[in-house]
Amino acid sequence: MNAAPNAPDFRQEFLDFALARGVLRFGEFVTKAGRQTPYFFNAGLFNDGESLGRLGRFYAEALRASGLSCDQLFGPAYKGIILAAVTAVALAEKGQNLPFSFNRKEAKDHGEGGMVVGASLRGRVLIVDDVITAGTSVRESVELIRAHGATPAGVLIALDRMERGRGERSAVQEVSEDFGIPVIAIATLENLMCFIGDRAELAPFKDAVNSYRKRYGVKGAVSA
Repeated sequence: MNAAPNAPDFRQEFLDFALARGVLRFGEFVTKAGRQTPYFFNAGLFNDGESLGRLGRFYAEALRASGLSCDQLFGPAYKGIILAAVTAVALAEKGQNLPFSFNRKEAKDHGEGGMVVGASLRGRVLIVDDVITAGTSVRESVELIRAHGATPAGVLIALDRMERGRGERSAVQEVSEDFGIPVIAIATLENLMCFIGDRAELAPFKDAVNSYRKRYGVKGAVSA
């Protein structure tokens, strides 16, 4: 599903929030793939109670705006654990009380044991994470969810960079198409371009971001 350039206001509010918290930055950076990029997004910098609470509300808003139904949330270790938790709290505040769970990196052989902590995996399970880079954590999560007899309902992330991987598809497109599940993003690169265009102080970065998009961007997005 293509993300509309004229996105709901919460997407622009989210980008403004990320910029104010230093999570979204503009300048000269290098991605893990070795690409020179004019912007950088690090959700790990949402690192205090107030920002996490607000972040959870943005995740909840994106999920509700997508219309996707699910029975519970799942957070891949490690960032996804916090993100699933704050999203669950935000949804409960809106009257949608969902169970959530997360995985351990290594199985525990005492106490409750196993790889999964929290609610048992049942029904339609939504994976909550920050971004999809290589798609590794999502693939592991899908396998774990299916191994417990549950169904992956989709993936909810903060930002879709809409950027090609090694091939012509982005990591988000690969996940969506390979597993047949939707990927919902609070904001996408298209939303970011609109955001830059609306802020005079970011005008110096507009051409650089647009050039980066033309060089590495995918032709279409699958984010809701």
